[in-house]
Amino acid sequence: MPFFNQSIFHPSVFFLTGIPGFETSPFWVSIPFCCLYAIAISGNAMILLVIITEPSLHEPMYYFLSMLSFTDLGLCLSTLVTMLGIFWFNARQISLDACLGQMFFIHGFTCMESSVLLAMAFDRFIAICNPLRYAMILTSSRIIKVGIAIVIRGTAALVPLLLLLKRLSFCRSHVLHHSYCFHPDVMKLSCTDTRINSAFGLAIVISTAGVDSVLILLSYVLIIHSVLSIASTEERKKAFGTCVSHISAVAIFYIPLISLSLVHRFGKQAPPLVHTLIANVYLLIPPVMNPIIYSVRTKQIRKAVLKLFFSKLV
Repeated sequence: MPFFNQSIFHPSVFFLTGIPGFETSPFWVSIPFCCLYAIAISGNAMILLVIITEPSLHEPMYYFLSMLSFTDLGLCLSTLVTMLGIFWFNARQISLDACLGQMFFIHGFTCMESSVLLAMAFDRFIAICNPLRYAMILTSSRIIKVGIAIVIRGTAALVPLLLLLKRLSFCRSHVLHHSYCFHPDVMKLSCTDTRINSAFGLAIVISTAGVDSVLILLSYVLIIHSVLSIASTEERKKAFGTCVSHISAVAIFYIPLISLSLVHRFGKQAPPLVHTLIANVYLLIPPVMNPIIYSVRTKQIRKAVLKLFFSKLV
């Protein structure tokens, strides 16, 4: 009996869920996910490679883009094993420690990506509003410090969050609603008081993605004000054109993130398929779309990719 109670309140495993309604055909369902993972990993790896190897891209804007590609790769790899394990091998079990580890990387890279998008907004603000001091402000040493600060910020808050989660007892169903471990999803399975966990998790979201989104919005208000003061229409279009890629990256990151948070907090009556689709969009669409957007919209990246590709063929 003591062993039985311990196994209930401190489970050794959780059970992951694939896509509701498609349990009998996991192989066919896995095909689009495999394609998305392949595009995301190859696209972001290509962006990193061309920025590292092409001297003309050794500029602040592209350093921040390489950080964005690194965080996108981290998000993809954080869920790759469990996602494909479910579809290919029906491997749905995950230990508590492995679940916490995966949760650390998922939420950590999410926080880092939000910070990188804020840094990229600051980069665009300086480039447009104070171009003469751009090189003086965004030096290599400062960019390195920004990168270190992003990593520290993305990891520091998660350690106490996971420690608070580990102290909980789980006496309900051990079935998670996603193909990976997500903090609100695991927390809902607890039979003990989770108000501290919920408040701390909300505080982290507000202090990271919430603050970042407000500062990004503020930076673009200042950018728009500065651009509208430019007399030439052609120069206005050119200035706004340098921001299109970043605005797209911000939209495809924050819209799924906000949607997933709202569904978890207020969409309890929504069908399980809705939760699953939004969760997968949140994790896969930004890493898939960001390399495509920057390759299409940024002439220097496109030229560097073509140069690297054709040099390999020759």
